[in-house]
Amino acid sequence: MPIEGLILLYFLAYLPNILVTALLTRLPHPGLGRPLTGLETLPATLILNLILTYLFIWLSGWHRDAHGVRILGRRIPVPTRFTLLSGIGTACIIFTVPLSYTFAGVSIPFIQLLMRGDVLIVAPIIDLMFGRRVRWWSWVAIGIVAVALLTTLYSRGGFALPPLAIVAVVLYTLGYFIRLSVMTAVGKTGEAADVRRYFVEEKLFALPTSVAILAALSAAGFGDQANELRFGFIDIWTDPSIVWIAFIAVTLTIVSVFSVVILLDPRENAYCVPLERASSLVAGVAAALILAAGWGMRAPSGAELAGAGLLIAAIVLLSLAPRWSARRVARRAMPTTR
Repeated sequence: MPIEGLILLYFLAYLPNILVTALLTRLPHPGLGRPLTGLETLPATLILNLILTYLFIWLSGWHRDAHGVRILGRRIPVPTRFTLLSGIGTACIIFTVPLSYTFAGVSIPFIQLLMRGDVLIVAPIIDLMFGRRVRWWSWVAIGIVAVALLTTLYSRGGFALPPLAIVAVVLYTLGYFIRLSVMTAVGKTGEAADVRRYFVEEKLFALPTSVAILAALSAAGFGDQANELRFGFIDIWTDPSIVWIAFIAVTLTIVSVFSVVILLDPRENAYCVPLERASSLVAGVAAALILAAGWGMRAPSGAELAGAGLLIAAIVLLSLAPRWSARRVARRAMPTTR
């Protein structure tokens, strides 16, 4: 499938994920009289995502491509030291993304632009670290997305965020730096089997680690946030909202598959990352428009909509420019006729 097809499927899975997450954490819960917090929805989301991903790995047969050891006569997939490191970075990403849609007073397009913008800076740095060529269209796309980010920041009046949101942004960026570095070192081979191997080995460690981090925070007992996590680990399973949390987990699992396939495309990170990031950002803006029209929530600002337009322009550029270049090269290679 062309990478543009993967981007479309990624968008179609991401949009309902954002919508349901935002509704669950912004509309009053019937029993509590207030919306659920991100920390109340996150544990069950990640646990169900872990179960669904492990089922996908087993039922799809992708586990056969992973490294493995034999225990009691059965082959068990295990990560290498590289995919283990990538799993640590992915664990940071996994629990900060759903959390980012739940901060009161912070719009979805803004937090998405902020988090995705940091990754766009990281992508070409990693390419240059590993001696990979960054083509002109990738630089232009990064510039377009940077303009969208700066425009939104300027219209909003700066970076003012809740403390937990700042922590989420830092962990997200650090996680992607680790993950893209490992992908570039060992994963971007262009072989389908290597994509399957990488996905399996990374998720085997990343998913239980992210759940364990949340469990440790809950057990630490630090005030209201620990109470919210305890609700998310224990009480949520008998709550009617578990149906919607299960839906979030299903779409999150689908998104994670498409994301890995896109990012492991053999082309430079400065090409793959803007495509994947721009698609998720457009999904966030589309979700904000739907929430405003259907539930009266705050609509995206003019600057946020302009930013979305720039992101779509970046996607179009990254789709067309490589084809233009390939055709130009092919024409030059054709023998001339007299």
